[in-house]
Amino acid sequence: MTEYLNQLNQTQREAVETTEGPVLVLAGAGTGKTRVLTTRFAHILLTGKAYSNQILAVTFTNKASKEMSERIAHLIQQPVDGLWLGSFHKICAKMLRINAHLVGLTSNFTILDTDDQIRLLKQIIPSYPIDLKTTPPQLILGTIQSWKDKGYSFGNLPASEKNTPETIIIQEIYHTYQVRLQQLNACDFGDLMLHVFNIFNQYPEVLQKYQRYFRYILVDEYQDTNIIQYLWLRLLAQRSDDIPNICCVGDDDQSIYSWRGAEIANILRFEKDFPTAKIIRLEANYRSTQNILGAASELINHNSQRLGKTLQAANKPVQNEKVHIASVWDSHEEARLICDQMIALQKDRHRYGDMAILMRTGSQTRPFEERMIMLGLPYKIIGGLRFYERAEIRDAIAYMRIVAQPNDNLALERIINIPRRGVGSVALQKIHMKARELDIPMLQAVDYLLINNQLKGKIYTELTLLMNQLDQARKKIETEGYVSAIDDLLNNCGYIDMWKQDKSPEAAGRLENIKELFQATAEFPNLVEFLEHISLIMDNDDLSGDDKVNLMTLHAAKGLEFNIVFLPGWEEGLFPSQRTMDESGINGLEEERRLAYVGITRAKQILFISHAANRQIYGQWQSSIPSRFVEELSDKYTKKTSHIKQSQNRPQKNNDYYDRYSSPKFSTEITQGATYSQAKRPYSPPKTKNIPVGSRVFHQKFGHGTVLSIENNKLEVCFDKSDIKHVIDSFVTLES
Repeated sequence: MTEYLNQLNQTQREAVETTEGPVLVLAGAGTGKTRVLTTRFAHILLTGKAYSNQILAVTFTNKASKEMSERIAHLIQQPVDGLWLGSFHKICAKMLRINAHLVGLTSNFTILDTDDQIRLLKQIIPSYPIDLKTTPPQLILGTIQSWKDKGYSFGNLPASEKNTPETIIIQEIYHTYQVRLQQLNACDFGDLMLHVFNIFNQYPEVLQKYQRYFRYILVDEYQDTNIIQYLWLRLLAQRSDDIPNICCVGDDDQSIYSWRGAEIANILRFEKDFPTAKIIRLEANYRSTQNILGAASELINHNSQRLGKTLQAANKPVQNEKVHIASVWDSHEEARLICDQMIALQKDRHRYGDMAILMRTGSQTRPFEERMIMLGLPYKIIGGLRFYERAEIRDAIAYMRIVAQPNDNLALERIINIPRRGVGSVALQKIHMKARELDIPMLQAVDYLLINNQLKGKIYTELTLLMNQLDQARKKIETEGYVSAIDDLLNNCGYIDMWKQDKSPEAAGRLENIKELFQATAEFPNLVEFLEHISLIMDNDDLSGDDKVNLMTLHAAKGLEFNIVFLPGWEEGLFPSQRTMDESGINGLEEERRLAYVGITRAKQILFISHAANRQIYGQWQSSIPSRFVEELSDKYTKKTSHIKQSQNRPQKNNDYYDRYSSPKFSTEITQGATYSQAKRPYSPPKTKNIPVGSRVFHQKFGHGTVLSIENNKLEVCFDKSDIKHVIDSFVTLES
């Protein structure tokens, strides 16, 4: 019966066998956290200390609970039924269905998703004096959910949570929202925990029933708990008649989710909540080499908000290379260096699938994606979309397309109601019908309908404004350059403001992506060539097979591991994030450092860190300094090399764009209701190069190739490291 214990090291076994009293297991990265948690559950069952339904085990995801259930069944060699094992919301949903009548619901209540919640709020909001432009439904819902995550019902909000006129009104909306939910016999995900928490407080006999029922409580990823989860667990664990048998497993050094409500203070105050608690540190790491672990420990030791532990390599390493830290001239050189390293490693019998590039923000993927496409390196984005597939990027490109090519019906369809201009399916159908009737592009059909007053009210006003903005953008291209013209267009039409007003966690990242898109545009001489480049990038998305480099953000990488890890962009302001430090001060800096720690400890064998001396921000090259995190890593565990040549000079600025941003922003007043002018200034055809068929050429994105055919300035080229592509001749150079 004790064979399963023999598979554990000394501290893991201690964590499993210490079943009585409160226990906090500080499980460092790669130390066998899941094994300890599942073996502890199985140990309680196999030693007869409790039945399976007397153990409450809480995880953060349904996937984690499923994996845990399967492991327990394997350990005890029989199916496990009736377990109270699941995510916080799943466990509370089960409790709430049993006690629904205590909060005015029936046991068959409905759980609303986000779309239904927004729809319900839109029915409620018109009754309240609130400006939806500054306080949209998504913001109202986010505020309500944040209150629920803190354990606040609409009737017990503290003064600090309603200190503005908007939050006072949102509190009233919260009240009405909850009344409507009760009338619908429904609740949202925030209610699942809040209702149960309130039941425990208002009906002590219900709380005492569950306290007696659960003889043991196990909690996974305790460092990621928010306030309501912490309060709910504390109520269940604090039994008046006995010492609580609660075991929380977590790692304070990997608490990286404060932006979604996680409170690192929960794990730090465990000993205060449970004075008799035993702290067990799992420090034997079965993942990484000692140099990687030494660097991680050096870094995280600079944090003050931690309980402290030092990871040691438990396995004899196949290799124990020092952590590579490379300084490069700019972001393009960084992408080239990392891709060259990956190719060399693959030739040395490492799989691409065992490699990962982990970035602070999703917008950093673009230069790596483009470089890998050029070289034919297979890759995949984990936890997100490829850069040019993201909604905000497709929207911005659609605006560019309709400016460059007014006949592009698909582009117009995408942006005509983004941001909202009141153009619904009926108005869109009317535009389609007129375009077919007159055999003209949709944009001209809109123009016709406006001139002939066949569109009324808000649609007339909004589309007239849009048409003038598009026309103005085309004129600005000739005077200020296309980067400046498109930037003005996205700002004047309200698209940028739409994302600024969006208070969802993803909105800030979308704005960062748009900034990155503008950095890409500044690399091309004109809009037509940039759009041609985008078409080629999007067309080259057919890499098959499973052996692909993994690209993801550091947040998405938590819980994963790779033989080889690249950590680019370690510069002040980028990582640690300046915005995070501005918003959260020292707490923000320490979370950024924990995020860096998570990145380092994803690597098993080889780790590369890089930082660039220059990065392009909104078309301007700006100097960068290495992240303070680089300075916190000593030569004992790292090897620092410079790839900056003395002959390198700062890249040339895009003068038109730079001058524009050095002077007051140019603005043009556009009179609402003015008639759109049909006069368009046609683009001059680009000059063609004299490149004969059969020539060998070099393309900066796709490498070397042979010209197969020529049509005006477009070449059909068979590239050596890719397939046949159509490119503009100005993008290639003749090989001598």
